[in-house]
Amino acid sequence: MATQAIPTAQSGARARPQVNPWLIAISVMLATFMEVLDTSIAAVALPYIAGSLSASNDEATWVLTSYLVANAIFLPASSWFSRKFGRKRYLITCIVIFTASSFMCGAATTLAIILLARAVQGAGGGALQPLSQSILLETFPPEKRGIAMAVFALGVVVAPVLGPTLGGWLTDTYSWRWAFYINIPVGVFAIFMITRYVEDPPYIKHAKAGKLDTIGLGLLAIWLACLQIILDKGQEDDWFGATWIRYATVILIVSFVAFIIREVRHNSPLVDLRVFRYRNFTLGCILIAMFGAVIYGLVTLLPLFYQELLGYTALAAGWAVSPRGIGAILAMPVIGLLTSKMDNRWLIFFGFALFAGASLWFGEATLSISQWSFLWAIIISGFGSGCIFVPLSTTAMGGIPNEQIGNASGLYNLLRNIGGSIGIAVVNTIVIRRQQLHRTELSHHLSNTNPNMQNRLMAVESYLHSRGASPADAVHQAQALLERSLNGQAALWSYVDDFRGLALVCLICIPLVFALKKTVGRGGVSAGH
Repeated sequence: MATQAIPTAQSGARARPQVNPWLIAISVMLATFMEVLDTSIAAVALPYIAGSLSASNDEATWVLTSYLVANAIFLPASSWFSRKFGRKRYLITCIVIFTASSFMCGAATTLAIILLARAVQGAGGGALQPLSQSILLETFPPEKRGIAMAVFALGVVVAPVLGPTLGGWLTDTYSWRWAFYINIPVGVFAIFMITRYVEDPPYIKHAKAGKLDTIGLGLLAIWLACLQIILDKGQEDDWFGATWIRYATVILIVSFVAFIIREVRHNSPLVDLRVFRYRNFTLGCILIAMFGAVIYGLVTLLPLFYQELLGYTALAAGWAVSPRGIGAILAMPVIGLLTSKMDNRWLIFFGFALFAGASLWFGEATLSISQWSFLWAIIISGFGSGCIFVPLSTTAMGGIPNEQIGNASGLYNLLRNIGGSIGIAVVNTIVIRRQQLHRTELSHHLSNTNPNMQNRLMAVESYLHSRGASPADAVHQAQALLERSLNGQAALWSYVDDFRGLALVCLICIPLVFALKKTVGRGGVSAGH
């Protein structure tokens, strides 16, 4: 059977760290946690930002878009900047940029200022995830890389869960500006820790970056910006029914193809696409993109379900979905140990199966559920996230030489973010489109010739009349109640369709999991058989 070996010394020098690896892990995870947390916190604060800066809700969404575009551009470029300036120096610079721009976001007095600050913040935050991941993979020996990825997953999986709760509390208790100010003490502490404990490996110190591929960077910026704008505004403007979306799609396709050709043929590409020759990495990128769509879709759907259909406040909705963090935290130490002791494919399979089961459970929603009706389903979804993220990361990166880990990590995280953006756009579109469809279907049962409907309507009219309403008012109020019930049920079924669709995507991923090469830890070294 084909093997997949995690590289050892001969595939890239790995300097033994001079300090406890866990101090390095804490240092770099502070930066990752801060960056991921900021995205979900800002999403909760959008209505308040719009009101404070005299902007519409549609204009306020550019606060997210400007960040995501800049973030995605610098994700794959992080490897070149690391070689050029040194990984430690570049990481500290990114944290400084991110922290300073966070202050500017909180102090912004106009929409234009906050959009500019968010773009700068995204540029600084784009490198934090891949740099943290590559540092962790190289700091820990091969037999402990599963534990390292478990630590990394705490930031990437738990932070989006805590974001809505923390963001809702800060916004309701203080101001939306504190959703950005909270990054300042975390950033300062991260800079102190990285300065003290993180060092560059020998191959980074002696690496020659070459000339920056500015054309490749420009093409990357164009197609990523087009993709994000299309995803953000597509539903609002009827997707391809809008002329500008058709033009933007053409630009997206042309610039993407040109980018691929440029990177394949250039001697010093911005992104080395040859890393896709590793089968596990290619399949891992596909799976993490699909997983990103699923988890970001679910993280988007549940708070909306609680707020729009059940009338919860932002803080109450945040508390309702927060137990997912408990599930993820419970999974990390267990999965971190198991990744070096058993076939990782079974762990990934188990994670997708759990997530699919939780999504089907959410599909049993009604308008009469309580805040904690889905407590166990939410915890299970968090546990499933940990089961997927950790072994999938170690499996995808397993056969890549240390010199290529930075480049591979940037691409891997980029595809996860792109998958998340697509997932958010798809679930929002399904909610709106399917709600219209279900309303039409349900209204067929409310015709005047339906005796059951007429009897129910007359009973409501009689009740309202007995409570003091005039006959005419009772008729109007009964019809209004019927209309509200119809809209509520149509919206409910659109969410049910979304939840079941997420389960289907998880089930589709399972055959791809077993297309991966088998990876398992044996004798202290992770090897494949």
